[in-house]
Amino acid sequence: MEKVSFFGWDNCYRVSNGDVELIVTADVGPRIIRFGFIDGENELKEFSEQLGLVGGNSWRSYGGHRLWAAPEDLDKTYFPDNFPVRVQNFDNRITFLPEIEQSNHIQKSLSVRIESELVFIDHKITNTGDRPFELSAWALTVMATGGTAIVPLPERGSHAQNLTPVNNLALWKYTNLNDVRWTYLDRHILARQDVSLSKPQKLGFLLTEGWLAYANHGNLFVKMFDYRPNANYPDMSSSAEVFFDHRILELETLSPLKHLEPGGHIDHQEIWWLIRDFKFDPDRISIDLQPIENEIKNYRKLLENK
Repeated sequence: MEKVSFFGWDNCYRVSNGDVELIVTADVGPRIIRFGFIDGENELKEFSEQLGLVGGNSWRSYGGHRLWAAPEDLDKTYFPDNFPVRVQNFDNRITFLPEIEQSNHIQKSLSVRIESELVFIDHKITNTGDRPFELSAWALTVMATGGTAIVPLPERGSHAQNLTPVNNLALWKYTNLNDVRWTYLDRHILARQDVSLSKPQKLGFLLTEGWLAYANHGNLFVKMFDYRPNANYPDMSSSAEVFFDHRILELETLSPLKHLEPGGHIDHQEIWWLIRDFKFDPDRISIDLQPIENEIKNYRKLLENK
């Protein structure tokens, strides 16, 4: 763990296990602005025209990973987090605390740590106002262009033995299920990011499997999250969402909605895992991820037992 200058920001923090590294901004955001193998490409999106910028009243993506509050709202969601962030380093965990969003009465925090090959990211939103409200912690990872998202579906079964539904799809008004960037397989849905196709697309999922993935640069980025069965999720029961256009693809996970009294908070945890040399053909008609999915089940127990 070390303080570094990166992408024009003087106050960034690098966390590494010697194989992968994260770099988090403290001049703005915070954003996890880089994640990848030390000798490899950034798995996260970089908006070159925004790198190094600070201040101002307009919201900027910057790229990378961020924390929002759901449901999405033009007035409340796009708070301009363009200012310095407090940093706390304790017990091998580094925590980033942006300023309180006075207009929304919330305090966000993002903490990161690495254990072995896994990256643990803790998201927290606290009600700093004097009135209760309801929200969901919404963790968005903006991936580098040119890859393919992989969304797992529950095990398939027969009609006779499975009379009730096991998952859902949430559609936005601009969602087009016939868009060529979507591929629907037996056990997975694929979303291919294409820089030549600008129309936005989005799907939400009650993703009981508790993970999403993104194949790019010959690697597989796996994003596991703390899914709570029988909880009330936003966006028509979406625990995860995928959004993409010609510039980006976002892997998004959400916590259950929670009623927050003044001083109350909501937590949402993810685990990241980056796998080298992942052979992937987005045009194939089926994919076999069983060995990886078995490992994911083991890793997700760390979320269930936390």
